[in-house]
Amino acid sequence: MPPIFVQGESSKNFCHQKSNPLNNGLVFKGNKFITHTNLHPKYSALETIQNHQKLVIIGLLTILLLGIIVNWHQTVLITISVLTILYFADLLFNLFLTVKTLRKTPEIVVNKQEISLLQDKDLPIYTIFCPLYKEWQVLPDFIKSISKINWPKNKLDVQLLLEEDDKKTIAEIKKMRLPNHFRVIIVPHSEPKTKPKACNYGLHHAQGEYAVIYDAEDNPDPNQLKKAFIAFQKTRKNNVVCVQAKLNFYNSHQNILTRFFTMEYSLWFDLILPGLQSIKAPIPLGGTSNHFRTKDLKYLQGWDPFNVTEDCDLGIRIAKLGLHTAIINSTTLEEANSKLGNWFRQRSRWIKGYMQTYLVHMRRPHEFITDFKNPNILFFQLTVGGKILSLFINPLMWIMTISYFLFKDSLGPIIESFYLTPVFYMAIFSLIIGNFFYIYNYMIGCAKREQWDIIKYAFLVPFYWLAISLAAWKALFQLVTKPHYWEKTVHGLHLKK
Repeated sequence: MPPIFVQGESSKNFCHQKSNPLNNGLVFKGNKFITHTNLHPKYSALETIQNHQKLVIIGLLTILLLGIIVNWHQTVLITISVLTILYFADLLFNLFLTVKTLRKTPEIVVNKQEISLLQDKDLPIYTIFCPLYKEWQVLPDFIKSISKINWPKNKLDVQLLLEEDDKKTIAEIKKMRLPNHFRVIIVPHSEPKTKPKACNYGLHHAQGEYAVIYDAEDNPDPNQLKKAFIAFQKTRKNNVVCVQAKLNFYNSHQNILTRFFTMEYSLWFDLILPGLQSIKAPIPLGGTSNHFRTKDLKYLQGWDPFNVTEDCDLGIRIAKLGLHTAIINSTTLEEANSKLGNWFRQRSRWIKGYMQTYLVHMRRPHEFITDFKNPNILFFQLTVGGKILSLFINPLMWIMTISYFLFKDSLGPIIESFYLTPVFYMAIFSLIIGNFFYIYNYMIGCAKREQWDIIKYAFLVPFYWLAISLAAWKALFQLVTKPHYWEKTVHGLHLKK
């Protein structure tokens, strides 16, 4: 059943609406959703997987099953060959991105002199979206962080986006003396209950010419708004519609989990994303500290309220429209998850969102190809599709590798028979050079951040990889059973510590 567009009390077949998106929504399989956006369902994760995608998956599984029945050994050989080649390609791609980042700083660098030249009277109003749900405890720290931002307070429009059914948070905030540039905006109760839906509602009420999202536990660089503003001026002719600040953590030393998390973010935001920017590849956005011109954000139709990693999806949509994201030399410090159960829920949601993003944008893969010289479809496979696949394949390959060395006399010849000679050399290269490179990459990321005392923990990162793979299986289960469910991450654990 196709989704039906709902606007006010009327409904009709969904089409692109030029009307005000406030209170717009969908009726799908008998359920009513209020989305506050005109984003067409074909670009949304409302429907997890479409019929033609189901046919492709069923077809591939059927071919694999028939292959095992007819000639299982040859089927396993071909499967392992394909996976090994993908591993090898991913290794070369990451090596390429690291070299690009280290040879030349691709991010936009804004210096102190440029900032000092800005006059307050020339600055526009800047909207800050802060979606909150049952986390009022961290709000006092957020108010302190925003008060440090180097931007005229009379030109700040800070929106605290609260859910109507979150009575506790609403009651607690009513007791607080909020600064004059803070506004409390109550998002009407409706499904889906997600962060992007709340941000879409806030977008309609935005007063600023520019806008940024911060989470309630964020501590942004005080000069970040000015750096983003200057970066937009520098890239005016380059189709840049989003400026992404880097993310890292202020509680990186709390325990071993926060150290792993810090290494991961240092690698991602200081090596990988700048490398992607250098080749103008699609950039999966971080969930916070991405800056937009408000008019551009409205042109993009805001966020997909059904995607639980809406930032990644929006970054890909930007690239498919021939637009770009730029990284700037500014950092927002967040709270690294310090409890395994909480981390597991958060990570499985992120992976589920990446799966949603992959399925949505592979419905029409030709839209990546604006011309024959544009390799964005390949970059998308490597940065999103390949990452998802590796999470499921890694444990199987690790088991095979460990079995080969532990039981070489009995299992060695069998495992070797699954590898063609060139594929075998690729596998050995990936095993020895590849794993060393990936671990060393974590060290480089930490070194760029001068996080010297965390570097030694990189040798333990394979255990972190295993935990991520376990989270991926939970994500796959939830993708099937409850795709739009937003598993809430508890913030403020560092305060208890």
